[in-house]
Amino acid sequence: MNELDKKYANLLVSVGLNVQEGQTVLINAAPEHYEFVTLITEQAYGKKAKQVIVKFTSEAITRLDYLNQDVGTLTDVKQWEIDESLWQIEQDLCLLALRSPNPGLMDDVDSSKVTEKMQAYGKAMTKRRDYTMSSKGQWLVAAYPSVSWAQAVFPKLDDEEAYDKLYQAILKASRVSEDNDPIKEWENHNAMLKGQNDKLNEYDFESLTFTNAMGTNITVGLVKGHQWGGGAKPALNGVNFNANIPTEESFTTPDRMNVNGIVYNSIALNNNGRLIDKFWLKFENGYVVDYDAEIGKEALTKLLQTDDNSKRIGEIALVSYDSPISNMGILFYNTLFDENASCHIALGQGYPLIEKGGLMSSEELLERGINQSIIHVDFMFGTQDMKIVGRKFDGTMITIMENGNLTLV
Repeated sequence: MNELDKKYANLLVSVGLNVQEGQTVLINAAPEHYEFVTLITEQAYGKKAKQVIVKFTSEAITRLDYLNQDVGTLTDVKQWEIDESLWQIEQDLCLLALRSPNPGLMDDVDSSKVTEKMQAYGKAMTKRRDYTMSSKGQWLVAAYPSVSWAQAVFPKLDDEEAYDKLYQAILKASRVSEDNDPIKEWENHNAMLKGQNDKLNEYDFESLTFTNAMGTNITVGLVKGHQWGGGAKPALNGVNFNANIPTEESFTTPDRMNVNGIVYNSIALNNNGRLIDKFWLKFENGYVVDYDAEIGKEALTKLLQTDDNSKRIGEIALVSYDSPISNMGILFYNTLFDENASCHIALGQGYPLIEKGGLMSSEELLERGINQSIIHVDFMFGTQDMKIVGRKFDGTMITIMENGNLTLV
């Protein structure tokens, strides 16, 4: 493992998770990344973690399960799986998901099987989902390259060149280089995002209207008392952490009943190995009433049918077009990166970004207008000509994005 691997692993453990003495660390990763996971484990124990648990999962094996198992088997959530999940979150847990997607891998899989499995596990693992969405403890989504992912991103390069180029892009997006101090870089970046969030909080908008030449014209109401997040934040245990590395967004919680208009995606969505692209959604009173897609319409349909609230939204996020990941000009086929190159909306579960929201029940959050669902799927709709106008409760209109870039003053 080279010095860049060590820097990157240290960043994930020290800034992303911010592991504290005596905590348990749970890592979910692909088996081919065992060497890098070993390095993360070493770094976590260097922070005096009590225990590091590693769970390896293969997308290729998951695909074979979908192709060969019947729905009854796929949706049979064992009690020991639930018990294990509950035991994990009862620990003083740091949760790391190390992502390496394989775009299009599931194209030959029956979408209904994917949806039914998601429904079964989503209902069974409600407390696990609440642990991250409410930030009861530290959690982090990050990425590491694989040959299959690199081939999808750089199809004209040979395997080794594509892999190296993808890793360079991941490190650049994550602010890791041979001659810098990534931790210092992230201190400065988090401070910038905090300033941006503070300014948005000062506005206290009632709604935001997004328009561009693609045809997007949508007004997103925001829940009363909403707070803007992005960058470092404290978990309910008081420890600051970064939930995403990389990140460029400021995001908040929409009013689930107050979204109206039409939105067109601007970047392809890789969702559970199925590609969805060139799609649009029409909302009335917060609900998707019509939609279409040129690529992956079946997968989009099944996504929208996941549960009663998967046709409502739970997040709205602002990202300038002139930003580091966007300026790379790379389609990553990985929402972690692509969502930080573009304004985006998430279908499904809403973040409890209101005062003491992390302590509220799902019923209380629903009453406050925050969507409750077993999915949270971001899709990108930002463009170079995006305009955003915010409306305050007194009717004042303020333009906060012009020509794709935030203009906060």
